[in-house]
Amino acid sequence: MEKIKKNVAESLLYGIIINREYDRVFLQVKKGMRMGPVLNGLVKLQRVENRLRAVKTKLARCRRGVLFQENQLRTLQNGLEAKQEEIKQTKLQAGRLEIDLKDRDEQIEKYRNQLNLARTNKEYSALLTELNTAKADDSKIETQVLELMKNVEVDEAACEEIRSQIQTQRTKVDEIRKGAEREAVELEKDIAEIQVEWDAATRDIPAAALQFFERVADTYDGEAMADVEQVDESSQSYSCGGCFMGIPAEVVNVLTVKDEIV
Repeated sequence: MEKIKKNVAESLLYGIIINREYDRVFLQVKKGMRMGPVLNGLVKLQRVENRLRAVKTKLARCRRGVLFQENQLRTLQNGLEAKQEEIKQTKLQAGRLEIDLKDRDEQIEKYRNQLNLARTNKEYSALLTELNTAKADDSKIETQVLELMKNVEVDEAACEEIRSQIQTQRTKVDEIRKGAEREAVELEKDIAEIQVEWDAATRDIPAAALQFFERVADTYDGEAMADVEQVDESSQSYSCGGCFMGIPAEVVNVLTVKDEIV
C-alpha cells in the first residue's frame, strides 16, 4: 500500500497521474466533474494527438503496402536468378559429362580395333570384357546427360513462368506506388494541418506538463490519457477507463480540485 501511495504521489503532475502498479495513465474525469485549465488543455490535446497519430498510422501503412509489394517483386527476381544459376550449373555438369563421353567413345573405338588384332581367345575375351564395361558406363553417362538436359528444360520453363510473374508484379508495384504517392500527398497535407492544431493546443499547457504528456504518449502509442469512470455512484468507486483498475477516491478528488503540481 505504501508503494502505491508513493508511486501516485511521485507521479502526480498538473492532474496527470501515472500509477506504475496499474501501468496506465489517468487524466480525464467524466460524469460532469470539473477540471482546471491545464487538464482541459490536455484533454483537447489528446483529441488532436489521436487524430494526428491516426493519420500518421495511415501514412505508414500506405508506405508499408508499397514496400511489401516491392519485397514480393524482389523475391521473384531472386528466385529467377537462383533458377538461372541452377540452369547454368546443370549445363556445366552436362558439359563435363559430354567431354567424358567423348573420351570414352575414343576408348571404346580403341577396344574395337584391338579386338580385331587379338591373337588368342584369352586376349580377345579380356578386351571384350573391357569393351562391354566401357559401353555400359557410356550408356549410364548418356542417361545422366539426358536427365540433366530434361532438368534444364523444366527449369527454363519455370524461368519463363517466373518472368511472367515478375512482369505482372512489376506492373502491380507501379500501380500501387502511384496510388500510394497520391494518398501520401493527401495524408501529409492532413498531418501538416493537424500538426498546426497540435501546436496551437500546446500553447497554454505548461512545459513540464507537456513534456510529461509527450513521454507518456510515446510509451502508450499516443494514449496518454484515460477516462476516470465512476463505477458505483453510491459508494464513490472509480476505475481507469484504459486498464479498468480501481482508482482511490482521494486520487479522483485531487483531479477535481487541483490543477497544479502535487
